[in-house]
Amino acid sequence: MKIKEFIVVEGKDDTTTIKRAVDADTIETNGSAINEETIEKIKRAQETRGVIIFTDPDFPGEKIRKTIAEKVPGAKHAFIPKEVAIAKNGKGLGVEHASLDAIRNALRDAQTMTETIQEEITQEDLIVAGLIGGSGSKERRIMLGKLLKIGYTNGKQLHKRLMMFQISKNEFADALALVIQEEKNE
Repeated sequence: MKIKEFIVVEGKDDTTTIKRAVDADTIETNGSAINEETIEKIKRAQETRGVIIFTDPDFPGEKIRKTIAEKVPGAKHAFIPKEVAIAKNGKGLGVEHASLDAIRNALRDAQTMTETIQEEITQEDLIVAGLIGGSGSKERRIMLGKLLKIGYTNGKQLHKRLMMFQISKNEFADALALVIQEEKNE
């Protein structure tokens, strides 16, 4: 699988794993303190071939993603679920620990966030759906994030991410129905 865009990752181990999974070029941020030189490199890459932000599913990874997204509009985002990014020995979490198939799937499902945000799904819809503030809401958000391929979010982030990825009310309803069905099957 050849990827045209540059893939923005956190470090060397991520690059090694990505290159085993796909034929692609990477840019490493070297942690959450991204310097201006790295941001400029990512901007140039976005202008020439595009970029896919592919950071770890943890707080520092989300911080890096947010920083880059603010400074490099139009970048695509690839997400990997936490449970497939845990090291085999249980000591570590990151893209470098994911299977090659999980990486390929995340890159295949990469999406662009949009700046023109139109609210189709309201905060009220999320509360009614049991995705915010209720018992089991975190687990529902985890499953919904996987199904919609937008990554895990807290309640506040979910509303924003649904709008940024332009998730339609129908897509949301279909995914929510699957989440509810899965809960009934447990």
